[in-house]
Formats: sequence, structure tokens, C-alpha cells
Amino acid sequence: MLILWVSAAIAVLDQASKYLIRDRFHVGDFIPVIPRFFDLHYVQNTGAAWGLFAGFSHWLVLVSVVMLVVLVVFRRSIMTDSLIHRCATALMIGGIVGNLIDRVRLGYVVDFLDFYWIERGGPHHFPAFNVADSAICIGVGLYILTQVWPQPVGAETLADHPTPATDS
Repeated sequence: MLILWVSAAIAVLDQASKYLIRDRFHVGDFIPVIPRFFDLHYVQNTGAAWGLFAGFSHWLVLVSVVMLVVLVVFRRSIMTDSLIHRCATALMIGGIVGNLIDRVRLGYVVDFLDFYWIERGGPHHFPAFNVADSAICIGVGLYILTQVWPQPVGAETLADHPTPATDS
């Protein structure tokens, strides 16, 4: 049930934020939030991350649907029932659904979070992204972290396990 609620919350938050951007901005408009670091900047992305595969929206819809099926159908094979894996799954599903709604409804994904820094030679922008992209990246990152530093089998928290200094 946690996966369903968190996924739904991410998708709703993503769609609400994109609605506000589309309602108040024209494509290309931006508002500095933290000068010389962060702007709200309305971009229509017909591709995937960093604009890769621009113009292949139909294929990206298919990839999104396949990833949703993999996450939902094979979740128990890929991940454990640990809280961190359930959260990672929920974040990825919510993010995929949020961007999938855009692709199907609009033919592009609304991006608007624009981080950059200024050095000699001008500003260096990280590609604009959105709430769904953030959720997907955090979910994937959590999953990768659990693979790099797996929790001991049967362990609920690290506090439940004595440290070598206290183990006698």
C-alpha cells in the first residue's frame, strides 16, 4: 500500500507543479529564484534525460510502459520488501507515471527546474528537469545504494545490531 500512496503522491505533485508552470509561463520564460544558481525555466522536452532521443516520443512512451510493467510485475524478484526498496520502487513508479502522462497528453515532458553556475566564460547549466525526474533519480539512487551497501539479511535497522566494541 505504501508503494501505491507514495507513487500517487509523486505523480500528483509532479503534474500539479507542471500545470502551474504551463499556466503561468510561456515556453522559454524563466524566473530567477536564487540568482546565478537556480531558475524556474519552462522547457518542452520531446526527448529523455538531457534531451536524448528528442522526437522519439512514441518510443519513449513504450519504454516507460515497459519499465512500469517490469517494476510492478517483477518487483518481488528485483527488490526485497525492505522499506528502502519499497520507497525506491514507489519513487520510480511515481516519476515514470508523471512523465508518461506528459508524453501521452502533450507529446513532450514539461521541465522547469534549472540549476547552473557561473564561471569564466559564462553560465554552465545542468539540463532542466522536473519533480518526476527527481523522483526517478532518487529511487534509482536508493536502489543502487542498497546494492553497494546491502543491509544484513533479516536486519531491520543498524541500531538493532551490536557493534564490535559492544559485542562481548
